[in-house]
Amino acid sequence: MTPGRFIAFEGGEGAGKSTQARLLAETLRARGIDVVMTREPGGTPGAEAIRALLLGTEGEGWNPRAEALLFAAARSDHVERLIRPALAAGQWVVCDRFVDSSRAYQGGGGGLSDVDILALHAIGSEGLLPDLTVLIAVSPEVAAERLARRDGGQADRIEGRGAAYHQRVAEAFARLAEAEPARFARIDGDGGKDATHARVLAAIARLAGPA
Repeated sequence: MTPGRFIAFEGGEGAGKSTQARLLAETLRARGIDVVMTREPGGTPGAEAIRALLLGTEGEGWNPRAEALLFAAARSDHVERLIRPALAAGQWVVCDRFVDSSRAYQGGGGGLSDVDILALHAIGSEGLLPDLTVLIAVSPEVAAERLARRDGGQADRIEGRGAAYHQRVAEAFARLAEAEPARFARIDGDGGKDATHARVLAAIARLAGPA
């Protein structure tokens, strides 16, 4: 059996990546592809429990090292119980965030080294990387407008961090995409969702399967 393909969507808060991940999954299914749609942190019962710990606004929160460990633990369970079995069964996996979010948020935003985050990923998830990482990039103004519309001012623990933190995250994502052009497709997400979706479809043409 031919293994499936693994596509991750990345971007800062308000980038529209969750919408684009859903639209891609719907398009692939319409083309006869068996698709598993999932998210991080989450995707399995254990990882969803860790998600609640990470994103809930109660208590003092976590330092960047503790955050990185929790994300790595959630990802390990997700990879072991859902992603690898789906790929082995020939399914395509479309994931809303993966390890590059840890590299951008706990790394770029929180100040941890990329070496340390990738070491955790090597231990927890045996270094699994997507076949393609779609980075949806938007301007800060567009992101702020979308977040206000989506959340009504109610942010989770990470969304609610200051502008300087999110600027560091955006810069980290840009560095990752520049350093790994064979794996990343950087998509302008400032326009409407349909225009962005068309750009995503053009980007996935590099993968075997749908044109």
